[in-house]
Amino acid sequence: MKKKLAALAASIILLMPVLSGCVGATENIGTGDEELYPKMTLRMTVNGTDIATDTKTAKRFAELVKEASEGNIIIKVFTNDQLAGGNGTKGVEMVAQGATEIAAYASSAMSVLDQRLLVGTIPWIFDNYQQARDVIDASGGAYYGEVLSEKGLTYMGSVHNGFRQITNSKRPVKSPEDVEGLKIRIPGGEVYMNFWRAFGADPVAMSWSEVFTALQQGTIDGQENGFSVTNSANMYEIQKYMTVWNYTYENYLFVMNTKKFNELPEATQNLLHEKSLEACEWGRDMVEEEEKQLIERFRDYGMEVTELSSEELKPFKAKITELQAYFIEKYGSEAAEAFGLME
Repeated sequence: MKKKLAALAASIILLMPVLSGCVGATENIGTGDEELYPKMTLRMTVNGTDIATDTKTAKRFAELVKEASEGNIIIKVFTNDQLAGGNGTKGVEMVAQGATEIAAYASSAMSVLDQRLLVGTIPWIFDNYQQARDVIDASGGAYYGEVLSEKGLTYMGSVHNGFRQITNSKRPVKSPEDVEGLKIRIPGGEVYMNFWRAFGADPVAMSWSEVFTALQQGTIDGQENGFSVTNSANMYEIQKYMTVWNYTYENYLFVMNTKKFNELPEATQNLLHEKSLEACEWGRDMVEEEEKQLIERFRDYGMEVTELSSEELKPFKAKITELQAYFIEKYGSEAAEAFGLME
């Protein structure tokens, strides 16, 4: 199995050709070699705001591609799921169907296509970012690629969404009992739903574009997300309490529709492959550096931030031991091996 995943990782080509109706060859005035890099315009959709990690990384990718192709390949980044009317699920479906060309979505959002994409989000399987990088780059990414290929998508790379924390307007969360009764927005997916129910919370699946208003109106009490998303959505304006517990890791998956992959020159394929990986590494570094600063910024904004120690996390982890085992079995031995979960 390891050899299979390693071979797949080496062979993944991170690109897709643009649907004929979406190529805008006349929309740019690139000066690059058109035999290597035919002129085209690609649309890339992301869920985040202008300052969110997915947006920043997507724009970095666009810059790198434009520079390397001498302006021949233009990638237009559309934030806030503009092309899908603010609906993340629809945005995922659009790229899978070829209505858009490129996308970056959190693995939880991508799981509407296949629940196995949630394997990396099983609670507390990663201790730190370096471990997550190593596992995904060694074999986890190849597994993503295998699953996504069944859905007509090509896996391009992985960038941190971040370890997820909890914020709420009711009380500090310092023990499992503090979670009971909280109505928490989740992005959807069985992992998140079952995790919060294990603590007696009331998880509510909701599109991210609706969350701020729902919190303002008291429809929900809190949300769970990484530092970057929490900051970019100004959660500190309406959420009093934050607990840092790194309960699950999540990443954005860069994907492309693969329908016309073979129509592009090999050099163009290789360029997009290389620059997507470069952009994702840039994004990972950015997230890790920014988080060191954001936690203090939240305190400056008036949030009460609780950081749980390894010892304080033990009763939380004890509550979901059976849940971890359930998901490892559910997603199968191939997923478990790819993410280092085999005993």
